[in-house]
Amino acid sequence: MDIYLNGQFVPHEQATVPIDDAGLQHAVGLFETMAVRHGRAFRLRQHVDRLIGSTQALGLSRDLESDSLADAVTSTIEHNGIEDARVRLTVTAGSVSLLKPDGSPPTPTVMVVATPAMTYDPAYFEHGIRVLVTPPMANPFDPSAGHKTLSYWSRLRTLRQAAEAGAGEAIWLNVTNHLASGAISNVFLVKDGRLLTPIARGEEQQGALPAPVLPGVTRAAVIEQAHNEGIEVERRMLSVDDLLGADEAFLTNSGWQVLPVTSVEKANIGDGSVGELTRRLREGVLKLIEDETATR
Repeated sequence: MDIYLNGQFVPHEQATVPIDDAGLQHAVGLFETMAVRHGRAFRLRQHVDRLIGSTQALGLSRDLESDSLADAVTSTIEHNGIEDARVRLTVTAGSVSLLKPDGSPPTPTVMVVATPAMTYDPAYFEHGIRVLVTPPMANPFDPSAGHKTLSYWSRLRTLRQAAEAGAGEAIWLNVTNHLASGAISNVFLVKDGRLLTPIARGEEQQGALPAPVLPGVTRAAVIEQAHNEGIEVERRMLSVDDLLGADEAFLTNSGWQVLPVTSVEKANIGDGSVGELTRRLREGVLKLIEDETATR
C-alpha cells in the first residue's frame, strides 16, 4: 500500500523521513490508530480531534488542523482501495531544530500508514485472557501522560514482560497504586451490574491531580453503548483489590474493541469465564462499528 507522507502518496518501500526528524531523534510526536471497516475509519473525527487537542496541550504544533488530518486519512483509504484495515496517523514535530531561521517552528511531519486489519485468536474473546500487574508506572505529574505520544517503549516493554509470563496484557498502576490502564488499552470492571473505569484525562474533578489515562475512543464507545443499554457507568479511582474483586473485567482499544479478562496472574476474575455483560457490550460495540461505517 502507498503511504501518505506530507501531502503526497509514496510507495511503502520509498517512504522516508529526514534523519533529523524530532520523532526519530527524541520521540516528539503523537499518533492515532483507527479501525477501518467498509472503507471508513471508525470515529475518525474523534481520533483526529484528540490528536489535535494533544498537539495544542503539549505545544507540538500550531499549524495542524482537524479537517486536513481527517482528509489525509480518508484520502489514504480511498487511494489504496481499502475496505477493512488498520490505519495509523502519525504526526511529529518535524526537524529537531526548535525554530526555523525566520523564528517560526518547523513544519510537522504527517504520515498515514494502512496495514491489514488486526486479527486475534477467537479464543481470546470466547475464554478471555490473563493479565499481569506492573509496578506503578503512570505519573500524573508527567504532562505527556494521558496523551498518545510516540514515547511508547515503557508500554511495549511491559507488554513484552506480560507475554513472557503467558499473559495477554500488562495492567499499569499510577504512582498512588490505583489502576490506570493497560499498556495499550483502557480498563473496565463490572461489579454488581455497574460498569467501573479509571478516570481519564479531561474527566478529573476540579482541583484534582491530572489523570494519566488516555481518553480512549473505543472506551467512549463502550460507555455510550452502556448508557444506551441502561447500564450505570462510574468513573473513579480503582484499586487492585477492585480488579481482583470484580465480577467481570475487560480491556478496550481500536484493534480488539472489547477484550475479556478472566484472570489476573494466578487469580480468577469472578468464576474465571467471560461474563454476560462483557459479551453484551462487545456485541453492541461491534454492531455500532458496523452500523456507523456501513452508512455512506
